[in-house]
Amino acid sequence: MSWTCPKCERELKHINATHYCIKVSVDSLFDGRPAELELVFDKILAEVANWDDVLISTSKNCIVFVHKRTFFVIRPMQKQLDLKFYSKAKPESPIITKSSFYAGKYENSTRISQLTELTMELFGMIKDSYILL
Repeated sequence: MSWTCPKCERELKHINATHYCIKVSVDSLFDGRPAELELVFDKILAEVANWDDVLISTSKNCIVFVHKRTFFVIRPMQKQLDLKFYSKAKPESPIITKSSFYAGKYENSTRISQLTELTMELFGMIKDSYILL
């Protein structure tokens, strides 16, 4: 069961859940950025939105994907999308640009800018984060 904040209209997991309460559209996060970034985002969205019980909302500068907890965050940057997701073990993949251990799990980041960078390996890591959290 989800709850929609009456102020920012963000869909959240629980009534009165703590969140950054500001109304932001997905389109505004892509203003002034290359069209390719929005295509990459749309491809990710098409995949992840089909998973069971996923809430998707926007915050001040990112798009947040929640299952039981936040499992995936996309932050549009000037020329890339910064993707953050979680894992039990530190990934040994060249696509990971940063991995930090925090609160019993690894917080992993990668940056992509083209559709060709969306690989089965990347989607597998995002799916593992969804399962983990």
